[in-house]
Amino acid sequence: MTAPAATSASPAGVWEDFVDIFYAPSTVFERRRSGQFGLALLILTVLSVVIYFATRGGMEAVMDAEFQRKTAEMAAKNPQAVQAKEKMRGTMEKIGWLFAAIGTPIGVFIMGILLWVGGKLVGSVASIGAAVMVATYAMVPRLVLSLLAGVQGLLMDPNAITSRYSVTASLARFLDPNTTNPTLLKIAGQIDPSAIWSAVLLAIGLRVVGRVSTGKAAAIAAVVWLCMAFLG
Repeated sequence: MTAPAATSASPAGVWEDFVDIFYAPSTVFERRRSGQFGLALLILTVLSVVIYFATRGGMEAVMDAEFQRKTAEMAAKNPQAVQAKEKMRGTMEKIGWLFAAIGTPIGVFIMGILLWVGGKLVGSVASIGAAVMVATYAMVPRLVLSLLAGVQGLLMDPNAITSRYSVTASLARFLDPNTTNPTLLKIAGQIDPSAIWSAVLLAIGLRVVGRVSTGKAAAIAAVVWLCMAFLG
């Protein structure tokens, strides 16, 4: 009597990846190490837009604070440009969702390319597609923090919101955005659970798909983390 053939387990879906990335990231990166990221990036982008609309009311005070701060900076340098910026505000509010839709994949690709280039410097065998895949999943935890930021915007006193960092858990939250050196403020803004979490996932991903040591992967992830401070 012939033994029945063993049934192979069905491959994990992308939704499973979005859950597993929180507690078993190495498993996610290993099964996607061929560089499959298209569907995951699409889902990430859609979720980013959904969260934008869901938290829009809570983020209005944040956008107002940022607008006022940037306008004051611009007025000090070029008073004539302030009026033009104020006219742009209404348009920006209407198409803000578009920036979420476009900015998400752009941010992922920039992070992925930086990771790929840095990985090559330490002997990584990861393809550029695999690096972008790692960057895609490394952005997933930021969705949670974005949602929490929107909730904070709803609950906080609008007068207590002085910049976009006011609704984060970053070190920049405790700094005065009007008097702190801009470079220091950006770096402090990256000392944040979501940014650090993403950097850890970048390191794990590079170690898994790039077949490099933990130390080298961590060093490259740290460099990418620092670079993203100035691109955000």
